[in-house]
Amino acid sequence: MRPNLTPDLDLAEHLFEMLRLRTFDGVGITREAYGPGERLAHAIVAAEAEALGLEVETDPAGNLLMTMPGTDRALPRVVLGSHLDSVAQGGNYDGAAGVLAGLAAVSGLRRAGLRSARDITVLAIRAEEGGAWFPTGFPGSRAALGTLPPAALETKRLDSGRTLAEHMAEEGFFPDAVRAGACKLPPARVAAYVELHIEQGPVLDAEQIPVGIVTGIPGSRRLRAARVLGEYNHSGATPRRWRRDAAVALAELASRLDDRWAELDAEGRALVCTFCVLATAPEAGFTKIPGEAQFQLDVRSVTPANVDAIFSTLHALVPEIEARRGVRFELGAEMISPPTPMDAQVRAGLARAATALAVPFREMPSGGGHDAVAFAQAGVPAGMLFVRNQNGSHNPHEAMRQEDFAAATSVLMRWAAEMGA
Repeated sequence: MRPNLTPDLDLAEHLFEMLRLRTFDGVGITREAYGPGERLAHAIVAAEAEALGLEVETDPAGNLLMTMPGTDRALPRVVLGSHLDSVAQGGNYDGAAGVLAGLAAVSGLRRAGLRSARDITVLAIRAEEGGAWFPTGFPGSRAALGTLPPAALETKRLDSGRTLAEHMAEEGFFPDAVRAGACKLPPARVAAYVELHIEQGPVLDAEQIPVGIVTGIPGSRRLRAARVLGEYNHSGATPRRWRRDAAVALAELASRLDDRWAELDAEGRALVCTFCVLATAPEAGFTKIPGEAQFQLDVRSVTPANVDAIFSTLHALVPEIEARRGVRFELGAEMISPPTPMDAQVRAGLARAATALAVPFREMPSGGGHDAVAFAQAGVPAGMLFVRNQNGSHNPHEAMRQEDFAAATSVLMRWAAEMGA
């Protein structure tokens, strides 16, 4: 391995600033999926890739492929990438850091005069932020691989009410081709995929470690439209024993599930349990006992048994609370996704690269979902690098330090060079 392999950090810093200036919404960063913000971000990145002399093309779904050709183009390629969309009023690093790290790595390889045997493609993926725009899992990366179910194209964007297919066509892309499975990255032609991403939690920052190597991406069990039905009544005139208070019943469920999470946590069983919505119905008023309360529950772990333990407690508590408080729970449809382990050989290669560069790292599970899921589930060896990040994610205050980005990008670059050798 050549000692002068250093990523082009000036390029990355320039692009971070360009993205920030061009997609700042007055509070944070907004790059809506298949909308003006994402479109602008792709244009900025594509122009820089062309200036670097990379091969630049888009697939039928609008994913952007920026490729440094290898000496043997028959070999399956290495893909480095992430997404460029953001949540509304989010931060500048979530997603974009992975794309810019890929470009910085490839630019560094070219600057060093290193030719890879394989093509190395930097991939800017569309529409990763499913919870913010299209409520379906990883439509851009699955379309890139030809694995997007046709029904996903009928998913409606949450702010516009129009379908993914409509937005895709409006941006000049080809939903009918996507529906037919047309793609530029068939899984059999991808040797490996690595996604660099900011850590979205506080672990690396608390432990003062710059880089994480992801072991797996959690599975989940989710309730998106659950509710508790009680009885509306006068808040001043109804004694406690005649109340059927939906809000108090729901609050008890939340508190007792949190107690169960604490027990599992004390046993060293890693999971997260979140009541994402906990609310009374719109009909509630100041002088009313709540007759209905609504909730969403999201339980995640890389170990399915840990998620199941919370849901077992949930199903035991519901009839008990119903009988004692005179309410009825309607849990609605349950969404289940399996955990996705990262490839052992990719993880080992990233660890070798970090060790060779004397970059401190720890192995850790991801908390959130990422496009690496789509690649792993399509059979592509996939891995992830986390960069230490301050102030969380999905908010305007993301504060990744450039020295941590540099360390992680150096690991990514060394791994890519070894894969291409």
